[in-house]
Amino acid sequence: MLIEQPPYLYRLLFTEAIWRIKHRGRKVVYLTFDDGPIPEETPWVLDTLDRYGVKATFFLVGDNVRRHPELLEEIKRRGHSWGNHTMHHLQGLKESPTTFLRDITEADELIESPLFRPPHGIMWWSQARVIKRHYNVVMYDLVTRDYSRKMTPERVLDNVKRYARNGSIIVFHDSLKASRNMRYALPRAIEWLREQGYEFEKIPM
Repeated sequence: MLIEQPPYLYRLLFTEAIWRIKHRGRKVVYLTFDDGPIPEETPWVLDTLDRYGVKATFFLVGDNVRRHPELLEEIKRRGHSWGNHTMHHLQGLKESPTTFLRDITEADELIESPLFRPPHGIMWWSQARVIKRHYNVVMYDLVTRDYSRKMTPERVLDNVKRYARNGSIIVFHDSLKASRNMRYALPRAIEWLREQGYEFEKIPM
């Protein structure tokens, strides 16, 4: 659970970040996709979302956008929202504040979004303090762990069933290493969430 659903004390470190968006009177979840866009996975995700009539939010690696700018345009054309996930998928704890912020700024020149999510969901508090002056920092309420080679597709789906709740920001990955788990779990998760009465929304930009 420490991985799938970040503990309360960790959330307190970044109180101004968005972890969950609760709604009164209706059940809403937010599907998000990290680490794309790539031609092997992102079009499949977009087609799947279209099939179910779902809007989502994509947190994009700038270097992938540089190589595949047409995929960002397709995300926009299909009505989804998008955010900055750094230029080179840098982990904040391993970088100086200057290097980390420079990488975010470089990505912003291609991505142009007020939304930001740090890779792996971690960064120094000092980095967050500066970043929040320029971006809305979007964390998560549920990580499916679709990226893990130790996870079966069924367990990834079970994580959604076990931890999803009203307002959950749910993380999938449109990446090669997540492909097997994500392609199994995503459509089944959408169907199950719908059966439970959830609606889907994208994170506002």
